[in-house]
Amino acid sequence: MKIDLKKAKVVYKKTIENAKTYAEDIASKLDCTYTSLDEMRDFPSLIIVIGGDGTLLKCAHYASLYDIPVFGFNMGRLGFLSQADLNEMNSVLDKLKKGEYRIEDRLMLKSGDNIALNDIVIKNIECSKTSRLELKINSKQVCSYLADGLIVSTPTGSTAYNLSAGGAVIAPEIECITIVPICAHSLSARPIVVSANDKIEIKIHSSASDFQMISDGKSSSIDKNPVIIEKNDKKAKLLLLNIEHKEFYDVLRDKLHWGVAAGND
Repeated sequence: MKIDLKKAKVVYKKTIENAKTYAEDIASKLDCTYTSLDEMRDFPSLIIVIGGDGTLLKCAHYASLYDIPVFGFNMGRLGFLSQADLNEMNSVLDKLKKGEYRIEDRLMLKSGDNIALNDIVIKNIECSKTSRLELKINSKQVCSYLADGLIVSTPTGSTAYNLSAGGAVIAPEIECITIVPICAHSLSARPIVVSANDKIEIKIHSSASDFQMISDGKSSSIDKNPVIIEKNDKKAKLLLLNIEHKEFYDVLRDKLHWGVAAGND
């Protein structure tokens, strides 16, 4: 798939210092247009994101509706989803022009009108409160958790909140969903990995108004109890460069220092 780069759009986040300047520079070099994240309205051939993972996630939500690929230059802290740093700009743009890239489809989740590329989190609004959450898969009882909440994650999101809460790292090409309790009050409560085609049902055994749903960092109230989470109809499309040391496991080592033993040179 060869992308018409003149129809691409460079999107930047206004609150990030110098992001607009970089967006102007990239747009000039690709002979395309640029806009702020808040003013994204049209349907380009490619969205090039200047910002952190949060900015890329917001763009990916929009882009998935129209099957638009997304590529990120990182200006955030970790930038796990972003493919390049801005000091690589010229070599990256050269590869884009030569067509040295691939498009990967990534599983997304949905719950009502909420969609997520990383994860959907159900948790108590009050951090100090623990509640009983009942989990069903395809309408069948699985277990109950006494916990602060549950993280329902895609493979893409497995390196985010899921990992911090003790969930497994999942290779992005695997079609599955991970369910991880947050601070469960039981040593037997462990993460569960299920099929991407399964319907996840979470019943809150207290007032649902005490809980919030957080979809890729965006909070909303819970209007239905139980909460139903399923595979989204659309997938996110991430543009990945054909560059050595940019594969999933290389990024794990570079960004998270995965598998680096203490004392290694």
